[in-house]
Amino acid sequence: MKCALCDDKTCYQGKDCTALKEKVMSKCKAETKNLEIMATAANLGARHYMKLTRLEELITFCKSMGYKTLGIAFCIGLESEAKVLHELLEKDFKVYSVCCKICGIDKEDFGLEKIKDGRYEAMCNPIGQAIVLNEKGTGLNIICGLCLGHDILFSKYSEAPVTAFIVKDRVLAHNPAGAIYSRYYRRRFGIDK
Repeated sequence: MKCALCDDKTCYQGKDCTALKEKVMSKCKAETKNLEIMATAANLGARHYMKLTRLEELITFCKSMGYKTLGIAFCIGLESEAKVLHELLEKDFKVYSVCCKICGIDKEDFGLEKIKDGRYEAMCNPIGQAIVLNEKGTGLNIICGLCLGHDILFSKYSEAPVTAFIVKDRVLAHNPAGAIYSRYYRRRFGIDK
């Protein structure tokens, strides 16, 4: 599949290019939670298209899904953003937040490269973050700026569904799509036409 390169997008009008339609439909119907998430996402789009920010969508989605307890896995570099997010969500939900440096495990314990040699550096611990939130029984976990790779491990070990609120990009103020929108970056990657 190379859908991103397709100019027709006839799937938007109902064409099945894959012969997977029945398989997908059975997966949606097999677990009621899958269908509930799909329906809630569709309702959110239909009722609030171009009206809500991602934060407002997150809150509306969580309320519609009936989530009572939310988890935030955040990077220490975005602690102020995580604090504001935690406080906002706490108005409507029970919220747990877990910093990436939980447990204070030394990078040297795993032979990990340090940012600056000659000093103690605690490694990021996305598996630990997932374990903590799993033990709290969160209904949904929210990633707030975890590093690339750490977000993958957190998602892998989280028992609850995961969504991203902030995606880390230290260069572009946590707006990774900026590299695609910028002609400079497109030229840098050799894809500007």
